[in-house]
Amino acid sequence: MSTWTWLAVVALVVVVAVALMTLARRRSTALQERFGPEYNRAVEAAGLRGGEADLAGRTRRHDELHLITLSEPERLSYAQRWRSTQERFVDRPADAVDEAERLLTEVMEQRGYPVTDFEEQAELVSVDHPQMVQDYRVAHEIHVRNLDRRASTEDLREALLRYRSLFDDLLRPLSGHEPVTTGSRWESTPDREGRR
Repeated sequence: MSTWTWLAVVALVVVVAVALMTLARRRSTALQERFGPEYNRAVEAAGLRGGEADLAGRTRRHDELHLITLSEPERLSYAQRWRSTQERFVDRPADAVDEAERLLTEVMEQRGYPVTDFEEQAELVSVDHPQMVQDYRVAHEIHVRNLDRRASTEDLREALLRYRSLFDDLLRPLSGHEPVTTGSRWESTPDREGRR
């Protein structure tokens, strides 16, 4: 081969390498923007390639779901049930957290998320609610400790607040109308004596 042919081959290899690096960088940026803190969690758990493959797989599985928006009467009903659960916290915090877990699972199922396996559920919810999924994981972990009565009242209060962040997000309509909320995300939950 002539020198010019070698130079042309080298230039082509460089151009292809730069194009592949640019595409990989764009893919990473798109995943970071879509998943936020969940991107970092996935990459820390499986490395860059493994984490990004995991997130891309979640997106594909998510796209196969038939997710629906709740009707206005359903949204209002769930919001009222949440308020009742939150009020129950004052006298029976452990029962209120158990009820919050069940209620959130019911809303997810109603919306079309699978609810048989917690990790799969969390992964698929992360596609639509990446900012809330860590709250969901922490609240669920407290719920599991609560089943063994190893969670303090403060832990239970934290779980209820964290569940509520995802619950409020799940009640939002896809059309962009104002959501029916159960209260401010950061509003404190009363303790046993009714203090906030």
